[in-house]
Amino acid sequence: MAPQLAWIGLGNMGRGMCKNLVEKGNLDKPLIIYNRTKNRADDLAAKIGTDKAKIVDNVADAVKNSDIIFICLGDDDAVNTTVSTILSQDVTNKLIVDCSTVHPDTTNALESQITSKGAEFVGMPVFGAPAMADSGNLICVIAGKKSSAEKVKPYTKGVMSRADIDFFDQPAGNATLLKVIGNTFILNMVEVLSEGHVLAEKTGLGTANLHSWIETMFPGPYAAYSSRMLVGDYYQREEPLFHVDLARKDARHALNLAEKNGVYTPGLKVAEGNLGKVKEHLGDKGDIPSIYGAVRKESGLRFENKD
Repeated sequence: MAPQLAWIGLGNMGRGMCKNLVEKGNLDKPLIIYNRTKNRADDLAAKIGTDKAKIVDNVADAVKNSDIIFICLGDDDAVNTTVSTILSQDVTNKLIVDCSTVHPDTTNALESQITSKGAEFVGMPVFGAPAMADSGNLICVIAGKKSSAEKVKPYTKGVMSRADIDFFDQPAGNATLLKVIGNTFILNMVEVLSEGHVLAEKTGLGTANLHSWIETMFPGPYAAYSSRMLVGDYYQREEPLFHVDLARKDARHALNLAEKNGVYTPGLKVAEGNLGKVKEHLGDKGDIPSIYGAVRKESGLRFENKD
């Protein structure tokens, strides 16, 4: 008999991950789902089939009858609060899997707290955009006790992910350490693209010419972010794919790690500062490629590149 799965948190990534768990995870029971905004859970259930999802009203109900509980929340405070609620119940022999992007110190503390209560814990942040979550093409980073991690593997590669990076029998915080450092690559990539496009525009080369080179030289994420910038998606989207507040949180975690370990990261500081300017200009509509608008504005152009 397959274990009973529960999912807590339905952000942009969580919705796609849940959909693939239901469609490809060989579940023999409905997936239990809790989200603070219940309408989002109801909408997902309607999409994947109300017979395949059981929507509950609180964290306790999500945990009570579950064997494996996935958490995918926005920040450290939300994760800590949710785990405190989970641990107020009997969690003996349950497995808690955190897919959130948090500080590695937070993950390691969670591992200690959860295992001391007789439960198992795996840190499993993911790399990829919401479209990749929806199509099951994420990359899962899995860290923790091997026997616990093996219980998660039936739901990763071929279900929620196209590939896994396994840190078996390593501290769970190594997974989120990789995630935080990995996200600096994305942030710095967006910063470099933004500066390059503004330089191309102001020197007369033209952004279209630069984009042609990017597509040829750096197909994949570089070309995708470049396209989003040039078509104006970076300020026109109502719901950001990578919310500016989450990007700033990740940048602060990385800067904290750099400071504690004596690492020089000037590029990261510049990008983090530009995220602050994005927040000022776009508020909750700010997205990570909106850095392009901040660089444009600092260079004497309009934040928006379209009339």
